[in-house]
Amino acid sequence: MRACGLTDQSDADQENHQQAHEIDAVGLVCPLPILRLKKRTRNLPGGTQVEFLTDDSSGRRDLQTLCELTGHRIEWVREEDAGVLRYRICLA
Repeated sequence: MRACGLTDQSDADQENHQQAHEIDAVGLVCPLPILRLKKRTRNLPGGTQVEFLTDDSSGRRDLQTLCELTGHRIEWVREEDAGVLRYRICLA
């Protein structure tokens, strides 16, 4: 299992952005964003970087709970246009 290092968002350059798997859950409402994330990461190895996009208002709380249960780590979060949040997650 490869470990992820916690990085400052300013260090998350274009190369790191391209290495992450993107999971778009914009427009989905609870519980669908978290279910999509779980399904699409189920077979990915530990250490994989994932960028998860959601505009669901309960998404942050749900994602934090999922990470606590699975051992995944939220490395950073960034607000984008139209209320979309982009999370960088390191899978356990």
